[in-house]
Amino acid sequence: MVGKNKDSIPQIKRFLSEVKQGVVPQTLWTYKEVGHTQEAKKELVAICDFEDSASVFITPKPVRLIRRILEIATDKDSLVLDSFAGSGTTGHAVLDLNRADDGCRQFILAEMDENICRNVTAQRIERAIKGHGTQLALGGGFRYCTLAEPLFDERGNINEKVTFPDLAAHVFFTETGQPIPKRATGKTPLLGIHNDTAIYLLFNGVLGDKQPDGGNILTNDVLRNLPAHNGTKVIYGIACRLSTQRLKRDNIIFRQTPYEIRTR
Repeated sequence: MVGKNKDSIPQIKRFLSEVKQGVVPQTLWTYKEVGHTQEAKKELVAICDFEDSASVFITPKPVRLIRRILEIATDKDSLVLDSFAGSGTTGHAVLDLNRADDGCRQFILAEMDENICRNVTAQRIERAIKGHGTQLALGGGFRYCTLAEPLFDERGNINEKVTFPDLAAHVFFTETGQPIPKRATGKTPLLGIHNDTAIYLLFNGVLGDKQPDGGNILTNDVLRNLPAHNGTKVIYGIACRLSTQRLKRDNIIFRQTPYEIRTR
């Protein structure tokens, strides 16, 4: 303890020149600093087309609020994720801040309601980029993507609707950290080779056996039918009938599906 009465503790002394955005973050932000709901609604109505006032978001966030958060929490090359994108304020704020400080932040916005996603979120981002009405063009770009079926169901099993190419792309990426070299066709279990390691997936009768478990279990016969590789082989399948000694001898790493398919 320090101080005259020994009842004080050391404090950090931070100079204004050391502060990233010129102001030390405060616990309480007033509407004069970061806006309010009415301001946010006006911003949204000014940039998006709505059939009537009832279809406007009730409590959108003002761009100034999200921008302030980004000023504190991000660097100029950060990737910003908003998994409840709604009216798209986060993307708008990223574009606005990038224009202000010459940043190159990127964003991922996810919205489950297709109508909102197309007619509000995407429309707002497009108009923020190109300019609309009195809105200055902020520049940048974005890509609109539609998510496919979930890979796993609520029990952690592989979704019955998942195709071989989609699962293959996920397996290869989580195993190597790199995108699959080219989209799998389902005609071969070999997904690709990375750092002299071959990645195989036994799934959906890729070896021609259409029985429920046919070809998805690593056996001697299945191993003989795999495309050859002299280095390490990582093989995904629902079960393995080879001994530990055999796997070690043939430089095989077996990963059981779905339990050892990782997520990142």
